[in-house]
Amino acid sequence: MRRGLISLLMTMALAALSSGAGAQAVYTHAVQEGDTLASIAQRYYGDPTREAVLREANRMKGPSEDGLVPGSWIFIPTVAFYHVGKDETWKSIAARFFGREMRAATLIEANSGNRRVQPDEGAELLIPYPLRHVVSPGETLTKIAKMYMPDSPVSLKRIRQFNAGARIERGQVVLVPLFDLRLAGEGRTEASEVFTLAAGGGATKAAQDEVERSLPELIEQVQNAKFAEAVSLGNRLLGTQSLTSTQVVTIQKELAVAYVALERTDLAEASFRVALAMQPNLELDTVRTSPRVLEAFNRAKQPEKP
Repeated sequence: MRRGLISLLMTMALAALSSGAGAQAVYTHAVQEGDTLASIAQRYYGDPTREAVLREANRMKGPSEDGLVPGSWIFIPTVAFYHVGKDETWKSIAARFFGREMRAATLIEANSGNRRVQPDEGAELLIPYPLRHVVSPGETLTKIAKMYMPDSPVSLKRIRQFNAGARIERGQVVLVPLFDLRLAGEGRTEASEVFTLAAGGGATKAAQDEVERSLPELIEQVQNAKFAEAVSLGNRLLGTQSLTSTQVVTIQKELAVAYVALERTDLAEASFRVALAMQPNLELDTVRTSPRVLEAFNRAKQPEKP
């Protein structure tokens, strides 16, 4: 475990230095007798065709496997996951991981975001892996995209956008943003706990996405006066770990309305206080909100009595 941790830290540091941006997650594999790039790709990605990624990530040009010496180490790159901090934006996170703010469009696409709405504090974002490809004679962006990405106009658009203004000529570096480069199968279980938490996870993002899909149902239940069902669903959603601040505020607002309808104004005020603590400038629509809900909300804005 200690050796694996040291290897991980060294590899992440090398990745940061080589890219000039934030450290991307990279694992190291000790080459065994009989290993090929295809077999290693199968072990870690569940896909032998990912050998092209391993070859480029480890600067192993050409089809020969001569570079695989038993006992040596090769890099196993993967996507990363990142928790958004206070006041961070798509551009600031893109600059942190990719070196340029203009690459924010890739982050937004990978996380089904909106360029007009900044990522929510506490949200977990998927950070695509920017594979460094050194251009060979005669290569084009279309050919490079087909080496590592699905054969689709979307793939070409992604790589072109990520490298806007770059020259595509021999010896130049083109960055290929890989959205789906995740560990799978035995490779995932072999990675150390530290590595899995740092980059092989995504559990928080999956949970936040699931909550996001459930919010319309919660809002609809309140609108249709299914208050008991709303309380049950809302509290279940609150039990999800690592919600974003916006998700918590939305759930607490809907719970407060349901509690008022169920004659539990004490719980309604408590829900509003939680929401106000996370969003102090929170306001309700005074036209569409019932007077009883507004009363509970206004009481929640007052300092609690000792």
